[in-house]
Amino acid sequence: MGEVLELDCVVIGGGVVGLAVARELAIAGREVVLLETEPMTGSVTSSRNSEVIHAGLYYPTGSLKAELCVAGKRKLYDYCRERYIPHKRCGKLVVASSEVEVAYLEKLLKQAEANGVDDCFLIDSVELARLEPQITGFAALVSPSTGIIDSHRLMESYIADIEAHGGAIVLQAPVLGGELLPDTVRLSVGGRDPVEIEAKLVVNAAGLNAWAVSESILGLDRTTVPERYYAKGCYFSLAGRAPAGRLIYPVPEQGGLGVHLTLDMAGQARFGPDVEWVEAIDYDVDSRRADKFYAAIRRYWPDLADGALQPAYSGMRPKVVGPVAGGGGDFIIQGSDATTHPAYVALYGIESPGLTASMAIAEKVKSLTLG
Repeated sequence: MGEVLELDCVVIGGGVVGLAVARELAIAGREVVLLETEPMTGSVTSSRNSEVIHAGLYYPTGSLKAELCVAGKRKLYDYCRERYIPHKRCGKLVVASSEVEVAYLEKLLKQAEANGVDDCFLIDSVELARLEPQITGFAALVSPSTGIIDSHRLMESYIADIEAHGGAIVLQAPVLGGELLPDTVRLSVGGRDPVEIEAKLVVNAAGLNAWAVSESILGLDRTTVPERYYAKGCYFSLAGRAPAGRLIYPVPEQGGLGVHLTLDMAGQARFGPDVEWVEAIDYDVDSRRADKFYAAIRRYWPDLADGALQPAYSGMRPKVVGPVAGGGGDFIIQGSDATTHPAYVALYGIESPGLTASMAIAEKVKSLTLG
């Protein structure tokens, strides 16, 4: 065996959450090296989402998703203002398309308030028509603090902070396996420059690959690794002008928030994601899924024209709960107590609202690594 490179802290995964974690640890004084399998950071899940800054409405009170989304949203807006990262607090409407769904909105308002989101309110169909003339419904929940962000500019800023605090990012550096030693973690890293690493702290923030990384590490108690499920979501872009200036969401469906209207920073509209439970990672967008999109969208935008939707892209949600159990599930952030090893921290099920919560997730990880 060749020379082993001794490092202080290794973060595995260069998506928005891995970058946020590496940034937080570097600012805290750790010597951080981030390993990313792909040729560029943020090219997998972090590039395949709605780029929404979520308010924190839906998640069960006391869950990590609720706690870290609400805290992360505040941090993210502040950070975007400080760093001039393109973003917009455009607000969103959750629309009830039937009288039955109005009761859900009332329940959602109470859920939001319980989570510390205190700026939401209900409007009737008349006010909805005044705010967004092309959107129809029996009522709507207004969430003023929901917004959109240029996620790539955010990740670029995180990278700049990492490097400014002495951290390093190594691309095309897949973790092939490893071993838990008494107080450190040994990693075998492949790619252009294969190397053996021994680190005092390893944070597995590998997103979709977090399970595979943990399963490749000898000595890790397999009972600490949760179940894994993939929920695929497709997006379709809209040819023509957006029908609304706010994000428009229906009442949620199992495993997701329903086919909603989101906007990018240029005001271009796209719809999605839907939910398809799959066994393997696959980013193809089947144009035939558009039929369901038209039906779902016309519940709140009846004037959507035939042929106006074009296949755009898809993303994968790494989930710890499958469809039989309702498809929800919380973030799982395991410190050394949960992984049963002093040098190994693991994150699983980091899906939406992971981008919104990224800075708060990073603070949580830091708190679990102190000392």
